[in-house]
Order: sequence, then C-alpha cells, then structure tokens
Amino acid sequence: MQRICVIGGSRYFGKLLVERLHAAGHRVTVINRGSTPPPPGVEHLVVDRDDGAALAAALGTRTFDVVVDQVCYTPVQAAIAVRAFSGRTRRYVMTSTIEVYDPASAALPAVARHTPVPEELVDPATWTVRTDLPWHDEAYLEDHYAEGKRQAEAVFTRDAAFAFASVRCAHVLGGGSREFTGRLAYYVDRLAGGGEIIVHARELPTVFIHYEELADLLLWAATATGFTGPLNACSDDLLDVRELVAAIAARSGRRPVFRTAADGEQAGPFSFDRHYAMSNGRAKELGFVFSRTGDWLPGAVTEALAASDVPAA
Repeated sequence: MQRICVIGGSRYFGKLLVERLHAAGHRVTVINRGSTPPPPGVEHLVVDRDDGAALAAALGTRTFDVVVDQVCYTPVQAAIAVRAFSGRTRRYVMTSTIEVYDPASAALPAVARHTPVPEELVDPATWTVRTDLPWHDEAYLEDHYAEGKRQAEAVFTRDAAFAFASVRCAHVLGGGSREFTGRLAYYVDRLAGGGEIIVHARELPTVFIHYEELADLLLWAATATGFTGPLNACSDDLLDVRELVAAIAARSGRRPVFRTAADGEQAGPFSFDRHYAMSNGRAKELGFVFSRTGDWLPGAVTEALAASDVPAA
C-alpha cells in the first residue's frame, strides 16, 4: 500500500486511474476544485492548484509516496507544485502529451518520416522556460498547449527536489461519451450525416492509446517502477486519419466522403501533414506491455457510435 496524491482525476482516464489505485488498496488523495467528488474511500481536498498558499494550507502535514499530476499545463503551475510538494513526496509523475513533439509548435530536430520519435528529441533539461508569458490567459494557453507542457516538464526536471517522470501520452480514444475532446465523435457524426471529411493531401500516421491502457500505464508508473525523465505512452501500430475513418465506416455501414483541404483550410482531427509518431520502446524496455491499436479500436468505435445514437452496421 502506498500513499498517492492525484491532482485532477475527475474525468476520463484520470478518474479511472483514481478508481484503480483505490481498488488496488492504495491510500489515495484527490486534489481538484470540487467539480467532481472522488469515489467513496478516497480523500478529497478541494483547492485551486494555481493558488500556492491555499494548496500548501490544504496539504497541511500530509506526505505522499507519489504524486500523479493530471492537470499541469504551464511552467507557472509546475513551479507552484515544486514548492508545494518539496519535502512531501519522493516521486512525482506528470501526465504530458505527444504534442510536445509537434514540429509545427517548436523548432525541433528533423526526424525521418518513418522513424518513431524517441523521448530524447525533446529534452526538458535543456528547454527554455518563460514564466513571464501570459500563461494565465486561456486563449494563449490553448494556442500554446504543447509549449506549456514542454516548459512544465523543464521546471520539474531542473528544479524539483523529488524524483520526476513525465508520461507523454498519445492521442487518447475510447470510452464513448467519456472521451470529452469529441474528436472520435466528430467523425462518427460526419459519417452519419454524409458530410465531407477534410484531410491533408498527403496524410501522415500518428499513434493512439486506449484510455484504459493509459490509466494502467499511469498506475504502473506510480506504483511499480521508478524511472525518471520522459516516457512515451502509445499502443503499437501507426494509424492515419483515413484508416481511422475506415474503421468507423466498417462499424457504421456509412461510406466516407473525403476532400483534400484547400490552401489555408483546416483539416479534421487527427489529419496530419507532419510527422511525430512516437516510439514506445523505452516503456517496453522498462517492462510495460502495450496492446495493438487494432485490438481495441473497433470497441472504441462501437462506444462512440452508441454515444452518438448512430446504430452499428
């Protein structure tokens, strides 16, 4: 049994992580702003993690074996967490994202198109941190999501007095209506309504992970291993948007209508003309076993169809 603090953990794979940690017998504390209570038997601290003084007061004398941070998006939030949890935990795991590798959002080293991206492509130990930028502005944060994550990782890596690990998760699917981004539902609805699906002229594949598999990996990262630094988390096999839509079409009986995006026109979700498909080799070497995307994608599509009231074929 370990004492584990989860910051966030109110929805999707974060909520599932809390449930699985509790079911495994760990003593779990959830920190969020109170929008969603945790399961019975899980301690709940209602506080804004952006308020350093309030966070320290809410924590009181509590200490933890591990903190899992599901909702750190900026270097400012990371700096607050470093101060609040120094001396309170021996290990800190931050949920990061594949977006840190997006070459459209930063000047990154070139990677061959068919080479899965390794963790060292973005080294948080050398990344520049700018806490003076308007990270408090929601519109700015949305436009600089990837950079916020890169800089948050950098703050923890360089300034934390505890062991730090980041889990860079692939595009997360599954769970039907629980998948709050609505990206899979977007294609379900487009197919059902006969709408055009706008794609790039030359599609490049990316990587995905099922939300249950990601919850399992975070549980493993928190309780069963001591790695530090960044770790890529993605199911085996690459998938491009046409293949994703084909999987939906096969389950719904609808025929997709594709159209190539005009110059300057935005393509749909998961349509990429740039390469940043991740390698999951490090996680495998550390002992985590991934599924194949094709194993769980049909079930995820069926859940999305059910949530959208579109009958499966």
